[in-house]
Amino acid sequence: MSQEYRTGREGDEFTYRGHTLEELQDLELEEVAELLPARKRRSIERGLTIEQQKLLEKARGKDEQETANSPIRTHLRDMPILPEFVGLTFAVYNGQSFERVRVEPEMIGHYLGEFQLTRNSVEHGQAGIGATRSSKFVPLK
Repeated sequence: MSQEYRTGREGDEFTYRGHTLEELQDLELEEVAELLPARKRRSIERGLTIEQQKLLEKARGKDEQETANSPIRTHLRDMPILPEFVGLTFAVYNGQSFERVRVEPEMIGHYLGEFQLTRNSVEHGQAGIGATRSSKFVPLK
């Protein structure tokens, strides 16, 4: 993979496929779409849904200070993260509650839902009341 297509930091400055964050924020949506991975690029080329367009307009109207206190609430886990979202805080619905996601530059090109998991890991405890004799057995370490 050539240097111009890498995502990462050169020195202390963030770059995404050879463009700094400021350059990315100055680009039009179609120009940013050309830099994104295929699935996100295609979804933007087909046209954002009405809900996604509303979220984009909401994000354009807010600044970092406003969203720190009251994040932008959304159910749109399939919204691609654009350079305009960097610094904003979203409250993404995970199926039970709205959890905060602060967008960092490294998140560009991913979906909002990737940063808010919908399932918790299960940690089984000891057998409860009414359990069978075999299931009550807890091995000693």
